[in-house]
Amino acid sequence: MVADALAEKYGADFQSWQNLGVYAKVSVGGKEVLIAKPGTYMNLSGQLVSGLARFYKIPPEKILICFDDMSLNLGDIRLRASGSAGGQKGMKHIIEQLGTDKIARLRVGIGPKPEHFDAADFVLGKFTAAEIPLLETAVEHAVKALEVCLTDGLERAMNQFN
Repeated sequence: MVADALAEKYGADFQSWQNLGVYAKVSVGGKEVLIAKPGTYMNLSGQLVSGLARFYKIPPEKILICFDDMSLNLGDIRLRASGSAGGQKGMKHIIEQLGTDKIARLRVGIGPKPEHFDAADFVLGKFTAAEIPLLETAVEHAVKALEVCLTDGLERAMNQFN
């Protein structure tokens, strides 16, 4: 949803990348940015990210991964400069494929997961009508955080949005 919102804001169209997902090019603050959305299972997200990184010669420190996080409350966002995958299988695969955990990430809260829900069912489930406004606000904040990160740097974005 964040990738779609960012692409829409900058008038980008997605194109396919080697049957691994889609990507779009935009210019944010005078910087060329690739927005990518894996089309594989989440735990294989590193295939698209590493493929695009190799092709466009993008070092890991210039990559920012955005993903949902059920350990954050719905609507919260958190930026980090690096670290472990924290149990997120897509991020784990990206770290493995790029060979480093020094990859920035923007986590968008979708939690907490109710006790009686299976994690996979919860993550793949639909949001309720009451949750949609919180989610929309989180997506707006995430897009703004990405823009600040691109124009003013990750640290400034972390200070402003965390």
